Amino acid sequence: MIAPSDRTDAVRDLLIAEPGATHVTVQPGVAVEPAGDLVEADVTREAVDDVLAGLRDLGVDHSGGVTLEIIDTTLSDHADAAEEAVPGDPNDAVIWDELVARTGEDSRLSIGYQAFLTIACLLAAIGAITDSSVTVVGAMVLGPEFGPLAAVAVGLVLRRGDLVRRGVIALTAGFPLAMVVTALATLLFDAVGFLSTSALDNLDQVDFIYKVGPFSFIVALLAGAAGMLALTSAKSASLVGVFISVTTVPAAAFASVALVEGRYAEALGSALQLVVNVVGIVVAAVLVLMLARRPGMRGRGRRRLSAG
Repeated sequence: MIAPSDRTDAVRDLLIAEPGATHVTVQPGVAVEPAGDLVEADVTREAVDDVLAGLRDLGVDHSGGVTLEIIDTTLSDHADAAEEAVPGDPNDAVIWDELVARTGEDSRLSIGYQAFLTIACLLAAIGAITDSSVTVVGAMVLGPEFGPLAAVAVGLVLRRGDLVRRGVIALTAGFPLAMVVTALATLLFDAVGFLSTSALDNLDQVDFIYKVGPFSFIVALLAGAAGMLALTSAKSASLVGVFISVTTVPAAAFASVALVEGRYAEALGSALQLVVNVVGIVVAAVLVLMLARRPGMRGRGRRRLSAG
Protein backbone atom coordinates (compact mmCIF):
# COMPACT_ATOMS: atom_id res chain seq x y z
CA MET A 1 0.00 0.00 0.00
CA ILE A 2 1.01 3.57 -0.63
CA ALA A 3 -0.36 5.60 2.27
CA PRO A 4 -0.17 9.37 2.80
CA SER A 5 2.24 10.11 5.64
CA ASP A 6 -0.53 11.43 7.88
CA ARG A 7 -2.39 8.09 7.61
CA THR A 8 0.50 5.65 7.82
CA ASP A 9 0.18 5.14 11.57
CA ALA A 10 -3.52 4.29 11.18
CA VAL A 11 -2.76 1.84 8.37
CA ARG A 12 -0.02 0.19 10.42
CA ASP A 13 -2.30 -0.08 13.46
CA LEU A 14 -5.04 -1.59 11.29
CA LEU A 15 -2.70 -4.30 10.04
CA ILE A 16 -1.21 -5.06 13.46
CA ALA A 17 -4.70 -5.37 14.96
CA GLU A 18 -5.77 -7.84 12.25
CA PRO A 19 -5.10 -11.44 13.43
CA GLY A 20 -4.80 -12.62 9.85
CA ALA A 21 -2.02 -10.16 8.95
CA THR A 22 1.69 -10.52 9.57
CA HIS A 23 5.09 -9.47 8.18
CA VAL A 24 4.07 -5.82 8.44
CA THR A 25 6.73 -3.41 7.17
CA VAL A 26 6.77 0.37 6.73
CA GLN A 27 9.17 2.31 4.50
CA PRO A 28 8.66 6.04 5.15
CA GLY A 29 8.79 8.49 2.27
CA VAL A 30 9.80 6.06 -0.49
CA ALA A 31 6.66 6.52 -2.61
CA VAL A 32 6.95 9.23 -5.25
CA GLU A 33 3.69 9.11 -7.22
CA PRO A 34 1.47 9.34 -5.29
CA ALA A 35 3.71 10.63 -2.54
CA GLY A 36 3.65 8.78 0.74
CA ASP A 37 4.92 5.77 2.67
CA LEU A 38 5.13 2.19 1.45
CA VAL A 39 3.38 -0.29 3.76
CA GLU A 40 3.50 -4.03 3.10
CA ALA A 41 1.92 -7.00 4.85
CA ASP A 42 1.10 -10.65 4.27
CA VAL A 43 -2.62 -11.23 4.79
CA THR A 44 -4.40 -14.57 4.93
CA ARG A 45 -6.92 -14.90 2.14
CA GLU A 46 -9.99 -14.89 4.38
CA ALA A 47 -8.92 -11.66 6.14
CA VAL A 48 -8.36 -9.63 2.98
CA ASP A 49 -11.92 -8.30 2.74
CA ASP A 50 -11.78 -6.86 6.27
CA VAL A 51 -8.40 -5.27 5.61
CA LEU A 52 -9.58 -3.72 2.37
CA ALA A 53 -12.70 -2.37 4.08
CA GLY A 54 -10.53 -0.77 6.74
CA LEU A 55 -8.25 0.78 4.14
CA ARG A 56 -11.26 2.22 2.32
CA ASP A 57 -12.51 3.74 5.56
CA LEU A 58 -9.10 5.43 5.85
CA GLY A 59 -9.37 6.68 2.27
CA VAL A 60 -6.17 4.96 1.17
CA ASP A 61 -7.78 3.84 -2.10
CA HIS A 62 -8.29 7.50 -3.04
CA SER A 63 -5.27 9.26 -1.56
CA GLY A 64 -2.80 6.41 -2.07
CA GLY A 65 -3.11 2.95 -3.59
CA VAL A 66 -3.52 -0.74 -2.79
CA THR A 67 -2.14 -3.64 -4.83
CA LEU A 68 -2.84 -7.33 -4.16
CA GLU A 69 -0.38 -10.06 -5.09
CA ILE A 70 -0.60 -13.81 -4.57
CA ILE A 71 2.21 -15.44 -2.62
CA ASP A 72 2.52 -19.12 -3.44
CA THR A 73 4.99 -20.08 -0.69
CA THR A 74 5.93 -18.51 2.64
CA LEU A 75 8.15 -20.18 5.24
CA SER A 76 7.24 -18.48 8.50
CA ASP A 77 5.83 -19.46 11.87
CA HIS A 78 4.23 -16.02 12.04
CA ALA A 79 2.40 -16.63 8.78
CA ASP A 80 1.20 -20.04 9.99
CA ALA A 81 -0.01 -18.47 13.22
CA ALA A 82 -1.88 -15.78 11.28
CA GLU A 83 -3.68 -18.46 9.26
CA GLU A 84 -4.62 -20.38 12.38
CA ALA A 85 -5.90 -17.21 14.06
CA VAL A 86 -8.67 -16.74 11.49
CA PRO A 87 -11.42 -19.40 11.51
CA GLY A 88 -12.87 -20.98 8.42
CA ASP A 89 -12.18 -23.35 5.59
CA PRO A 90 -9.37 -22.62 3.12
CA ASN A 91 -11.54 -23.06 0.03
CA ASP A 92 -14.44 -20.83 1.08
CA ALA A 93 -12.72 -17.46 1.24
CA VAL A 94 -14.02 -14.95 -1.30
CA ILE A 95 -12.12 -11.75 -2.02
CA TRP A 96 -14.87 -9.65 -3.54
CA ASP A 97 -12.65 -6.90 -4.88
CA GLU A 98 -10.50 -9.49 -6.64
CA LEU A 99 -13.61 -11.14 -8.07
CA VAL A 100 -15.01 -7.83 -9.33
CA ALA A 101 -11.68 -6.88 -10.91
CA ARG A 102 -11.25 -10.26 -12.57
CA THR A 103 -14.77 -10.56 -13.98
CA GLY A 104 -14.74 -6.93 -15.06
CA GLU A 105 -11.53 -7.43 -17.00
CA ASP A 106 -12.65 -10.71 -18.56
CA SER A 107 -15.93 -9.22 -19.76
CA ARG A 108 -14.58 -6.35 -21.82
CA LEU A 109 -15.71 -6.28 -25.45
CA SER A 110 -12.16 -6.02 -26.73
CA ILE A 111 -10.57 -7.01 -30.02
CA GLY A 112 -8.95 -9.97 -28.30
CA TYR A 113 -12.25 -11.15 -26.81
CA GLN A 114 -14.02 -10.89 -30.15
CA ALA A 115 -11.19 -12.63 -31.97
CA PHE A 116 -11.19 -15.58 -29.57
CA LEU A 117 -14.98 -15.87 -29.71
CA THR A 118 -15.05 -15.73 -33.51
CA ILE A 119 -12.25 -18.27 -33.91
CA ALA A 120 -13.98 -20.56 -31.40
CA CYS A 121 -17.22 -20.34 -33.37
CA LEU A 122 -15.41 -21.10 -36.62
CA LEU A 123 -13.71 -24.11 -35.05
CA ALA A 124 -17.02 -25.31 -33.63
CA ALA A 125 -18.66 -24.94 -37.05
CA ILE A 126 -15.92 -26.96 -38.71
CA GLY A 127 -16.18 -29.57 -35.97
CA ALA A 128 -19.92 -29.85 -36.50
CA ILE A 129 -19.61 -30.03 -40.30
CA THR A 130 -16.98 -32.76 -40.08
CA ASP A 131 -18.76 -34.51 -37.18
CA SER A 132 -15.60 -34.12 -35.09
CA SER A 133 -16.34 -33.98 -31.38
CA VAL A 134 -12.65 -33.32 -30.67
CA THR A 135 -12.71 -30.10 -32.69
CA VAL A 136 -15.95 -29.03 -31.02
CA VAL A 137 -14.43 -29.62 -27.57
CA GLY A 138 -11.41 -27.55 -28.61
CA ALA A 139 -13.75 -24.72 -29.55
CA MET A 140 -15.44 -24.98 -26.15
CA VAL A 141 -12.12 -24.56 -24.37
CA LEU A 142 -11.14 -21.61 -26.55
CA GLY A 143 -14.38 -19.69 -26.11
CA PRO A 144 -14.10 -16.67 -23.73
CA GLU A 145 -17.81 -16.32 -23.02
CA PHE A 146 -17.69 -17.39 -19.36
CA GLY A 147 -16.08 -14.07 -18.42
CA PRO A 148 -19.09 -11.93 -19.42
CA LEU A 149 -21.51 -14.48 -17.92
CA ALA A 150 -19.62 -14.35 -14.61
CA ALA A 151 -19.61 -10.55 -14.74
CA VAL A 152 -23.39 -10.50 -15.14
CA ALA A 153 -23.79 -12.81 -12.13
CA VAL A 154 -21.41 -10.78 -9.95
CA GLY A 155 -23.09 -7.56 -11.01
CA LEU A 156 -26.55 -8.90 -10.14
CA VAL A 157 -25.48 -10.08 -6.67
CA LEU A 158 -23.49 -6.95 -5.80
CA ARG A 159 -25.93 -4.64 -7.57
CA ARG A 160 -23.18 -3.38 -9.83
CA GLY A 161 -24.95 -2.17 -12.94
CA ASP A 162 -21.66 -1.45 -14.67
CA LEU A 163 -20.65 -5.12 -14.52
CA VAL A 164 -24.06 -6.28 -15.76
CA ARG A 165 -23.96 -3.82 -18.67
CA ARG A 166 -20.41 -4.78 -19.61
CA GLY A 167 -21.23 -8.49 -19.59
CA VAL A 168 -24.48 -8.07 -21.51
CA ILE A 169 -22.78 -5.91 -24.15
CA ALA A 170 -19.97 -8.44 -24.60
CA LEU A 171 -22.52 -11.22 -25.07
CA THR A 172 -25.12 -9.44 -27.19
CA ALA A 173 -22.54 -7.82 -29.46
CA GLY A 174 -19.90 -10.55 -29.47
CA PHE A 175 -22.04 -13.57 -30.30
CA PRO A 176 -23.98 -12.01 -33.22
CA LEU A 177 -20.77 -10.78 -34.83
CA ALA A 178 -19.11 -14.17 -34.42
CA MET A 179 -22.21 -15.87 -35.82
CA VAL A 180 -22.26 -13.56 -38.86
CA VAL A 181 -18.62 -14.38 -39.60
CA THR A 182 -19.41 -18.08 -39.19
CA ALA A 183 -22.35 -17.76 -41.59
CA LEU A 184 -20.11 -16.08 -44.16
CA ALA A 185 -17.55 -18.85 -43.74
CA THR A 186 -20.33 -21.40 -44.32
CA LEU A 187 -21.25 -19.68 -47.58
CA LEU A 188 -17.59 -19.85 -48.58
CA PHE A 189 -17.45 -23.57 -47.76
CA ASP A 190 -20.52 -24.05 -49.94
CA ALA A 191 -19.00 -22.11 -52.81
CA VAL A 192 -15.77 -24.13 -52.86
CA GLY A 193 -17.52 -27.45 -52.41
CA PHE A 194 -16.39 -28.16 -48.86
CA LEU A 195 -19.96 -28.35 -47.58
CA SER A 196 -23.37 -29.45 -48.76
CA THR A 197 -26.57 -29.73 -46.78
CA SER A 198 -26.44 -33.51 -47.10
CA ALA A 199 -23.22 -33.49 -45.09
CA LEU A 200 -25.32 -32.48 -42.08
CA ASP A 201 -27.65 -35.47 -42.32
CA ASN A 202 -25.58 -37.70 -40.05
CA LEU A 203 -23.94 -35.92 -37.15
CA ASP A 204 -23.98 -38.61 -34.49
CA GLN A 205 -20.93 -37.27 -32.63
CA VAL A 206 -22.09 -33.68 -32.28
CA ASP A 207 -25.89 -33.85 -32.27
CA PHE A 208 -25.81 -32.73 -28.62
CA ILE A 209 -25.26 -29.23 -29.96
CA TYR A 210 -28.80 -28.80 -31.25
CA LYS A 211 -30.72 -31.44 -29.27
CA VAL A 212 -32.09 -29.74 -26.17
CA GLY A 213 -33.27 -31.86 -23.26
CA PRO A 214 -33.68 -31.63 -19.48
CA PHE A 215 -30.01 -32.41 -18.97
CA SER A 216 -29.05 -29.38 -21.05
CA PHE A 217 -30.24 -27.06 -18.30
CA ILE A 218 -28.91 -29.30 -15.53
CA VAL A 219 -25.43 -29.37 -17.10
CA ALA A 220 -25.53 -25.58 -17.51
CA LEU A 221 -26.44 -25.17 -13.83
CA LEU A 222 -23.65 -27.47 -12.71
CA ALA A 223 -21.13 -25.78 -15.00
CA GLY A 224 -22.16 -22.31 -13.81
CA ALA A 225 -21.82 -23.34 -10.17
CA ALA A 226 -18.45 -24.99 -10.75
CA GLY A 227 -17.18 -22.02 -12.73
CA MET A 228 -18.09 -19.49 -10.06
CA LEU A 229 -16.61 -21.71 -7.34
CA ALA A 230 -13.39 -21.86 -9.37
CA LEU A 231 -13.29 -18.07 -9.59
CA THR A 232 -14.11 -17.37 -5.95
CA SER A 233 -11.68 -19.95 -4.58
CA ALA A 234 -8.84 -19.04 -6.96
CA LYS A 235 -8.91 -22.53 -8.50
CA SER A 236 -8.76 -21.31 -12.08
CA ALA A 237 -7.54 -24.68 -13.38
CA SER A 238 -11.05 -26.02 -12.81
CA LEU A 239 -12.41 -23.57 -15.38
CA VAL A 240 -11.20 -25.80 -18.22
CA GLY A 241 -13.68 -28.45 -17.14
CA VAL A 242 -16.40 -25.81 -17.05
CA PHE A 243 -15.64 -24.70 -20.59
CA ILE A 244 -15.87 -28.28 -21.85
CA SER A 245 -19.20 -28.81 -20.09
CA VAL A 246 -21.22 -26.08 -21.79
CA THR A 247 -22.22 -25.77 -25.43
CA THR A 248 -22.64 -22.02 -25.81
CA VAL A 249 -20.05 -21.55 -28.57
CA PRO A 250 -20.93 -24.74 -30.51
CA ALA A 251 -24.63 -23.89 -30.33
CA ALA A 252 -24.05 -20.38 -31.66
CA ALA A 253 -21.81 -21.70 -34.44
CA PHE A 254 -24.13 -24.47 -35.56
CA ALA A 255 -27.11 -22.14 -35.52
CA SER A 256 -25.33 -20.10 -38.19
CA VAL A 257 -24.39 -23.17 -40.24
CA ALA A 258 -27.86 -24.71 -40.07
CA LEU A 259 -29.54 -21.41 -40.93
CA VAL A 260 -27.39 -20.94 -44.03
CA GLU A 261 -28.08 -24.52 -45.11
CA GLY A 262 -31.81 -24.12 -44.67
CA ARG A 263 -32.07 -26.55 -41.76
CA TYR A 264 -34.31 -24.34 -39.70
CA ALA A 265 -35.34 -26.88 -37.05
CA GLU A 266 -31.71 -27.56 -36.19
CA ALA A 267 -30.93 -23.84 -36.23
CA LEU A 268 -33.80 -23.23 -33.80
CA GLY A 269 -32.60 -26.09 -31.58
CA SER A 270 -29.10 -24.66 -31.51
CA ALA A 271 -30.38 -21.19 -30.65
CA LEU A 272 -32.48 -22.67 -27.84
CA GLN A 273 -29.43 -24.59 -26.59
CA LEU A 274 -27.49 -21.32 -26.48
CA VAL A 275 -30.20 -19.58 -24.45
CA VAL A 276 -30.57 -22.53 -22.05
CA ASN A 277 -26.83 -22.59 -21.39
CA VAL A 278 -26.56 -18.85 -20.85
CA VAL A 279 -29.52 -18.72 -18.46
CA GLY A 280 -28.42 -21.83 -16.56
CA ILE A 281 -24.87 -20.59 -16.05
CA VAL A 282 -25.96 -17.16 -14.80
CA VAL A 283 -28.62 -18.57 -12.47
CA ALA A 284 -26.21 -21.06 -10.88
CA ALA A 285 -23.43 -18.47 -10.58
CA VAL A 286 -25.80 -16.05 -8.83
CA LEU A 287 -26.88 -18.75 -6.36
CA VAL A 288 -23.26 -19.62 -5.53
CA LEU A 289 -22.42 -15.97 -4.90
CA MET A 290 -25.50 -15.46 -2.73
CA LEU A 291 -24.44 -18.42 -0.59
CA ALA A 292 -20.91 -17.04 -0.39
CA ARG A 293 -22.23 -13.79 1.08
CA ARG A 294 -23.84 -15.53 4.04
CA PRO A 295 -22.20 -15.11 7.47
CA GLY A 296 -19.74 -17.87 8.21
CA MET A 297 -18.97 -18.62 4.56
CA ARG A 298 -15.67 -16.78 4.52
CA GLY A 299 -12.83 -19.24 4.91
CA ARG A 300 -9.14 -19.47 5.46
CA GLY A 301 -6.71 -20.00 2.62
CA ARG A 302 -3.24 -21.37 2.42
CA ARG A 303 -2.49 -19.04 -0.48
CA ARG A 304 -1.71 -15.63 0.93
CA LEU A 305 -2.15 -12.26 -0.64
CA SER A 306 0.44 -9.58 -0.27
CA ALA A 307 -0.47 -5.91 -0.52
CA GLY A 308 2.38 -3.90 -1.83
